[in-house]
Amino acid sequence: MNQDRLRNFSIIAHIDHGKSTLADKMILATSAIPKREMKEQVLDNMELERERGITIKAQTVHLKYNAKDGQQYLFNMIDTPGHVDFTYEVSRSLAACEGVLLVIDATQGIQAQTIANLNLALQHDLAIIPVINKIDLPSANPEFIKEQLEDVLQIESSDAVLVSAKEGIGIEELMEAVVRQIPSPVGESSKVLQALLFDAWYDSYRGVIVLVRIQQGCLKEGEEIVMMATGNRFVVEEVGTFNPTQVKSSQLNVGEVGYLVANVKQLDQTKVGDTITHAHKPCENPLPGYKEVKPMVFSGMYPISGDDLEDLRDALKKLTLNDASFSYEAETSTALGFGFRCGFLGLLHMEIVRERIEREYKVNLLTTAPTVIYKVITTDGQTLMIDNPSKLKEQKNIDHLEEPYVLGTIIVPEEFIGVVMALVRDRRGIQKKMEYMNPQTVMLEYELPFNEIVLDFYDRLKSGTKGYASFDYDFIDFRTSNLVKLDILLNGELVDALSLIAHKDKVYYQGRDLAKKLKKQIPQQMFEVAIQAAIGSKVISRETVKALRKNVLAKCYGGDISRKRKLLEKQKEGKKKMKKIGSVEVPQEAFLAILRTDDN
Repeated sequence: MNQDRLRNFSIIAHIDHGKSTLADKMILATSAIPKREMKEQVLDNMELERERGITIKAQTVHLKYNAKDGQQYLFNMIDTPGHVDFTYEVSRSLAACEGVLLVIDATQGIQAQTIANLNLALQHDLAIIPVINKIDLPSANPEFIKEQLEDVLQIESSDAVLVSAKEGIGIEELMEAVVRQIPSPVGESSKVLQALLFDAWYDSYRGVIVLVRIQQGCLKEGEEIVMMATGNRFVVEEVGTFNPTQVKSSQLNVGEVGYLVANVKQLDQTKVGDTITHAHKPCENPLPGYKEVKPMVFSGMYPISGDDLEDLRDALKKLTLNDASFSYEAETSTALGFGFRCGFLGLLHMEIVRERIEREYKVNLLTTAPTVIYKVITTDGQTLMIDNPSKLKEQKNIDHLEEPYVLGTIIVPEEFIGVVMALVRDRRGIQKKMEYMNPQTVMLEYELPFNEIVLDFYDRLKSGTKGYASFDYDFIDFRTSNLVKLDILLNGELVDALSLIAHKDKVYYQGRDLAKKLKKQIPQQMFEVAIQAAIGSKVISRETVKALRKNVLAKCYGGDISRKRKLLEKQKEGKKKMKKIGSVEVPQEAFLAILRTDDN
């Protein structure tokens, strides 16, 4: 295929604006898949993606399009996720493109993630085609969306393409817009090979499959390649493209997006963002890679059965290859035994990883409550990063603690401003900006402690605004706060997996609520169980799970009262002895209680 007729582009949008449906219709329009084999969300090949109706992994597909000018064009299309937790996945995909389709829902308009994804595209200096989707719906208002494009995003509304992905309206016009407005890739096939490794995943039969974008030169089967970051050398066994299934080809030319198989067996031999070049004639400089992504949310993952520890370790290894934004390290808990401390970009990311491990790798997990990373500044000027509250021992040399702050953007209908302001004020938010995008819609910017939004902020925001609000955030910096460690004790024994770090003004309420929730979740024992919330040695709340009591007087039919009293005293002594040697098992529901947003 002539390089001038290549088009590489991604589809970006806010969550639920119809990216995957649009991708389906473009695949159908180019007959990449026969109509009888077509299904909804064809690029979402994970069971979890199809079940939830969201895109988790960016997927690429090769499409051949016969344009109105009589020429055949080759589209490399990448469908990307829409949720804020998977922004890193989007940024990696954009590095392999020359343009984007910015999809906007004609009924909802511009949302927080629309602006965030547009900014990512502008950073990569990509051509942008605005696509107004769902124009077939009765509540659609395309003219109003065009006004928003010019006022909010500063994009020419005349470039916008009106489509209905569900009904297939405007798909032909969109294809023509891709041909006209997205430039063909630059680069020369005669130059030394430079290929960007922008994704990889593990196949149990073929080893690591690497997804590449050829920036310079060409890649053929049988050639020896070298990974510039790791220095590992491999011989290419197969190259090909996705149509959307893997289709083998003789070579990948400059500007093309495809896969390579090179007998890569070890998971750490590839690095996302690396540059691949020929071993015998390497390029001088590597391509600019990706900035190292830093996990923002941390949680402990422990196998329910100790026998599954190695299976869990293998599952985490494979996931880190597939998902470069996920990290883990081994840790031990006195309450839960051996496990791993895992880092995620957000709460949905954590939930998806946990479900993938349980479904794909058949490991039953017990996960601890998520926490963010904190900075501990010691009196001698040292800085320690703490991602687990249990690491914050009773140290005498702590000067102060710092917590991460984020800049949150909330777009909400004007009628819900009061609800949003009350919620953010409760979460220690600082208002930075309030701007009317139009008479009905307001954009609010707040600086928020990340700890306050990581658990239930998004759920409460959605429920308080009847689902109309959208939210996006970016990390700003660490700031000094009055933070303390809250411990949970069961019968005087510390359960380190339930410890958390909280602001001093709120810790008393959090301790009381947590003790009440745990009382409902911890099953009754033959002895009394004391649940205590404590700051250091000071207990701030206590709840008691009453003991199960056997009726020892059931066989006493009358008789002297002293006999009954003797049996009751004997039972009382037995309970005391049992309490000394009894241990309390903490069920998974107790850890989930921390995540619950309701008070029931």
